[in-house]
Amino acid sequence: MLDDVLALIRDNDRFFVTTHLGPDGDALGSQLALGQFLEKMGKSVAMINSDEQDYTLDWMPGVDRVEVFDNSVSQHEALAEADVAFVLDTNDEERIGKVGSLVRNADATTVLIDHHLEPERWFDVLLVRETAAATGEMIYEIIEEIDPDLIDEEIATTLYTAIMTDTGSFRYSSVTPGLHRIIADILERGEVEPAPIHEATYDQKSMPGLRLLGRMLNRIRLRYNGQLGYSVVTQRMVEDTGASWDDKQGFVNDVLSIEGVKTALLFSETDDGSKISFRSEADVRVDEWARHFGGGGHRNAAGAYVKRPTFEKTIEDVIDAASDYIAFESRHAPGEELSPEDRSYLNTLLDGASDSN
Repeated sequence: MLDDVLALIRDNDRFFVTTHLGPDGDALGSQLALGQFLEKMGKSVAMINSDEQDYTLDWMPGVDRVEVFDNSVSQHEALAEADVAFVLDTNDEERIGKVGSLVRNADATTVLIDHHLEPERWFDVLLVRETAAATGEMIYEIIEEIDPDLIDEEIATTLYTAIMTDTGSFRYSSVTPGLHRIIADILERGEVEPAPIHEATYDQKSMPGLRLLGRMLNRIRLRYNGQLGYSVVTQRMVEDTGASWDDKQGFVNDVLSIEGVKTALLFSETDDGSKISFRSEADVRVDEWARHFGGGGHRNAAGAYVKRPTFEKTIEDVIDAASDYIAFESRHAPGEELSPEDRSYLNTLLDGASDSN
């Protein structure tokens, strides 16, 4: 486990580090922290992902060192020459994208570092702890065991970003006194301030993104006596506002912030299905609910990608299943989870009605 990972780092010189599709703060932060730490040890490191990170993370120190996979000879050589290939913050080949099959079939020792449930078993070494608040927390523990004095401003910034983003700014149930002590050590060693990191991550909104947010907020609906909130982002909403899909990052948390809401959903329409973001209060878990629809995640933050005949049908199915996984104070009668008003609202969205506010 941890000792095996430490030995691999100490005994080898060439490393390959990757993470999941659409790298979020924990994925990219963990990747950058580990990669830059290895480089400070004098190791050779290639950091390559299957696609780009959210634009809200473009400010992160060292992000220009992360390559997007383009099937080039040099990238294939980087993996072929690696002694160890790290996969961070995801536990299955499909979620790694095009890089996944290359890593799985590589001669390098494959190492998984993750905090999600049910990892695939093809990795040579698994460092998995479901109780960890973030993969960034586990990367910190590796660094602490080897040489914490190498934590400088850049590594501290990436570690803090990883943990901050995956804990909902330290509000999820995974946050413990021990985690706060880790954060204190990171901030002290790197001599960094939390506020600028938070501002860079969350407070840089584009005008198209704000227009999209307004339309999403206007479409919020409440069910189960106001304890479940949900909204949608359709492809037309994105097109009409001139926004990008990256702009909807964090929208589901705005739904969760409504007074009385204990669990929130954001349904995003895609070309061939629906992406669903699940969020909940600390004492309410949504991971099993998401897993029922082929997804997964953590107690308070999970996701799923569903291919169904229609976007509307997916919304109905997911909301109809809510009371099987969430203990609402008062359950609606069978078949009434979506009111006629809500069904009409969904049909209006999909029929291309006006999106004006």
